Amino acid sequence: MERKKLVVIIGPTAVGKTKLSIDLAKRLNGEIISGDSMQIYKGMDIGTAKITKDEMEDIPHHLIDIKEADEEYSVAEFQTTCRPLIDKITSHHKMPLIVGGTGLYIQSVIYDYQFTDTPSNPVIRNQLERELEVNGEHYLHNKLKEVDPEAAINIHPNNSRRVIRALEIYYTTNKTMSEYINNQEKTLLYDVVLIGLTMDREVLYERINYRVDVMMEQGLLLEAKKLYDSGLQNSQAAKAIGYKELFDYFAGKSSLEVAIEQLKQNSRRYAKRQLTWFRNKMDVNWYDMTPPLSYEEKVDEIFTYIAGKLKL
Repeated sequence: MERKKLVVIIGPTAVGKTKLSIDLAKRLNGEIISGDSMQIYKGMDIGTAKITKDEMEDIPHHLIDIKEADEEYSVAEFQTTCRPLIDKITSHHKMPLIVGGTGLYIQSVIYDYQFTDTPSNPVIRNQLERELEVNGEHYLHNKLKEVDPEAAINIHPNNSRRVIRALEIYYTTNKTMSEYINNQEKTLLYDVVLIGLTMDREVLYERINYRVDVMMEQGLLLEAKKLYDSGLQNSQAAKAIGYKELFDYFAGKSSLEVAIEQLKQNSRRYAKRQLTWFRNKMDVNWYDMTPPLSYEEKVDEIFTYIAGKLKL
């Protein structure tokens, strides 16, 4: 049976995935599936750089604003939600494009991954939660780095729920979460083209810093305060970069200036981790988007490559 065609656009935060995805979707008669683990949450628009209605330019978008901020979401749920969407879009004779920066989410969909069904271990989990309370998120993340450095690259220190789960799997089974995934045969389920966007690191970091300044002007402080005041400081959604840092300011643990600088630094570090993960884990065709390149020429080049690979 002929495999369904799929385009995937990945890359670090602030590299320009959103604009490119719209321009390609127009040419490919496509619909876009968000591959971002935080844009699923309602009310978290500015801090997650969520695409606006105007920016969509009438291109249908999926898996945005599908969860309340107090709800959990996992890579396994993304897998089971995303695959039927690819089928549905294809059945309408449209091209599905997954666009985002959460590498494990995308990998879980395009490969035939089965997730570990290791049951929860309450004793170990309670111990790890106590350690989190006493020593903080970075302490636990450093423990994960020691036993499963690969998972540590992909899981942000703020996301203590996922850090604890990865450690729980290791301490329960003596096998890392990465081992469970890497030992599986990587069978592609789709006729997929993987497009990666990259950029000179200094230029990318400048763009990230500028983006944070723009977010603050757009009202990120108010958006984060709303989340903070709703008592959801410990929810999965609240662990997103852009919110956690400002929570420290609301709690009187830092000045606003320090919180903003921390937000910029965490965003730059996240971009670096994203690039490392994509380069090590996925067979990607990379395109350098560093200015002053001709954006239109780059879009033409990428579209021509996709059309050739998928025999459009």
